[in-house]
Amino acid sequence: MAQIIDGKAVSASVKEEVAAETAKLRDEHGLKVGLAVVIVGSDPASRVYVNNKKKACEAVGFQSYEYALDESTTQEQLLDLVEVLNRDSRVNGILVQLPLPKHIDEKAVINAISPAKDVDAFHPENVGRIMIGEYSFLPCTPAGVMRLIESTGVDITGKQCVVIGRSNIVGKPQAMLLLQKNGTVTICHSKTKNLKEICLGADILVVAIGRAKFVTGDMIKEGAVVIDVGMDRDENGKLCGDVDFESAEKRAGYITPVPGGVGPMTIAMLMKNTLTAAKQQAGIQ
Repeated sequence: MAQIIDGKAVSASVKEEVAAETAKLRDEHGLKVGLAVVIVGSDPASRVYVNNKKKACEAVGFQSYEYALDESTTQEQLLDLVEVLNRDSRVNGILVQLPLPKHIDEKAVINAISPAKDVDAFHPENVGRIMIGEYSFLPCTPAGVMRLIESTGVDITGKQCVVIGRSNIVGKPQAMLLLQKNGTVTICHSKTKNLKEICLGADILVVAIGRAKFVTGDMIKEGAVVIDVGMDRDENGKLCGDVDFESAEKRAGYITPVPGGVGPMTIAMLMKNTLTAAKQQAGIQ
């Protein structure tokens, strides 16, 4: 039976580290850390995420600036706001909540955010830095996954690592981070043949495909580390992941639950990125 990787406990420890360092910055340098979150429209899931980010800012001692814009906001208006925030010295990190309304080009908005304030690490400059291993910020979910793997005490060096999913937000950067830790990495996707065989060879399996309970216990190597990035609903409307937890738990050595696994880590790593941005902008190591 697998050991459960407790994302709530690991994320709490990350937030404690950030809160301690934020207090130190304030006391020793008079520096306040500020995160601006922009939300366009009234998508219920986006509103929940924004509220959670605001609570996390309060918990670690950040200034939180929320910009809630109407659904009818034009792309030009949004880009103007991003430019104002780029120049605002109180704002160390800028996060534009995705998805945006259909009439706004997400790529144009991401590209408009200053790379120094891009705490989501979506800007092409920051993506390129991740590729060559010279990054300031990591995308929050893959960074959280790495912290969860680290919490198990399993050394990634030389391990067979399989990532299912090739999105720009999770799959691709996740593969790069595992590679930088000397894992031997395979990326799988919807066109991959012999997926079950590949998964059965994985010492570390990261699943991020958005299909409820897709990975089952018979696809998992005995004793593997299984990280479930999925956030889905099962046939009864109950929250679940991309991994069938019940069957996977019997085979894995370590496994993340859904909820309570990767989810809490994403916001914790956002706080860490914002702190890093503030320190860099102030020239503090």
